[in-house]
Amino acid sequence: MPVWVDADACPNVIKEVLYRAAVRTETLVTFVANQSLRIPPSPYLRSLRVAAGFDVADNEIVKRVEPGDLVITADIPLAAEVLEKGGEALNPRGERYSPETIRERLTMRDFMDTLRASGIQTGGPAALSPRDRQQFANALDNWLRQRKA
Repeated sequence: MPVWVDADACPNVIKEVLYRAAVRTETLVTFVANQSLRIPPSPYLRSLRVAAGFDVADNEIVKRVEPGDLVITADIPLAAEVLEKGGEALNPRGERYSPETIRERLTMRDFMDTLRASGIQTGGPAALSPRDRQQFANALDNWLRQRKA
């Protein structure tokens, strides 16, 4: 099962984890972005450049994802579409989205959008911490182990 990465907003430290995991486990990882990416040479790492535009990379991932594939994204609507297609989704902080949690996440996202649209400053997400990076690496390793078993 391949891994798809919503690479435009993916933190570099998470990309590094993905590079190493792909080579170590011989898993195909494709980084989808609307800009050129530099990835290490490997038969297990690919980049797919899409046209610039709103949700172009997301739409390409949804078009290509198959049941059982993993998508790395912090984009909640993208994660929801991936789950609807039978894929799995993991955010860069190591949280695995599920059909049970995605609706709640979408509702909270919409609520925060409404607050921002009304002029309320909500701030952004906290910076990615070393603990977040480790949680991501652990969640990715768990997924990879389940697929290889």
